Amino acid sequence: MPNLRISEAASLLGVSDDTVRRWADQGRLPVVSGDNGRMAVEGSALAAFAQQLADNPEPGATVASTARNRMRGIVTRVVKDGVMAQVEMQAGPFRVVSLMSREAAEELGLEVGVVAVASIKSTHVVVEIPEA
Repeated sequence: MPNLRISEAASLLGVSDDTVRRWADQGRLPVVSGDNGRMAVEGSALAAFAQQLADNPEPGATVASTARNRMRGIVTRVVKDGVMAQVEMQAGPFRVVSLMSREAAEELGLEVGVVAVASIKSTHVVVEIPEA
C-alpha cells in the first residue's frame, strides 16, 4: 500500500498541511513513518478518512433554486436494479419519471406512497401546440 506525504494527503483532502497534522495529533487520521522517517499516511487509511469526511455532509437550508418547475406529488412506482432506479410520481394530472442512482433512491427513502417534490430543470424542453 502506498504511503503519502502529509502535503499529498492535504492536497487530496482539499485542506492545509497543518490541518492534516492537527487531525493526526488528535488521532483522527492514523499516520505512519515514511521511508524518509517523516510522517506519512497510508493510502487506504486516507481513502477511508476521505469517505468519512464526506459521509452525510450537512446540506443546510435551501433558500433559492434555479429550478422553476417544482411539482409536489406522490411516488407511484419504484423499479431498482443493481445500479439505477426509475421513480415514477403522479403530480396532479402529470406523470413524472426520474432516473437516478439506486443509492440516491434508497437515501431518499423513495417508495410507493411517499410524498416528494420533483424539481425539473432542463436546457432542452420540447414545447408543442396541440391540435384545435
